[in-house]
Amino acid sequence: MYSHKPQDYECPFCRIVSGKEKQNKGTKQKDIIYQNKDVTAFIASKWWPNNKGHVLVVPNEHFENIFELPADIAAEIHRIAQLIAFAMKDTYNCDGISTRQHNEPAGNQDVWHYYLHVYPRYNGDNLYMTKGEYTEPNERPFYAEKLRSWINENSQKYF
Repeated sequence: MYSHKPQDYECPFCRIVSGKEKQNKGTKQKDIIYQNKDVTAFIASKWWPNNKGHVLVVPNEHFENIFELPADIAAEIHRIAQLIAFAMKDTYNCDGISTRQHNEPAGNQDVWHYYLHVYPRYNGDNLYMTKGEYTEPNERPFYAEKLRSWINENSQKYF
């Protein structure tokens, strides 16, 4: 319907969901903090300087944007985003949580697969005034393990 992906597009999020990795700075399997039949959540490979360890939640099936996303999958994405928000509050000791999502080039979408950001927020962090940079893969496991452990120990309390 409103597609902008190039004809021969290789989706990095479909690759992550399927268990494949590339030898680059991109997301690795050890960055995954949660996965079920509908969604996968992982530590993002691009970080903002004052909001390290933010998470992306993606549908396992390829949907390019919000215009294609079925409502039941959208609900599951937000259910898992809420679980991650609880995990971040408890493990990162952040002051708040922000979520954001982009669609189409004018909406600042840069991967042609629907995804929702979940950011830990801190007073005065200037999230929207800073620029993200790609991390090294060895920087992410610390955050992934914290969130993964919390989810494994606490998810039954919330869902």
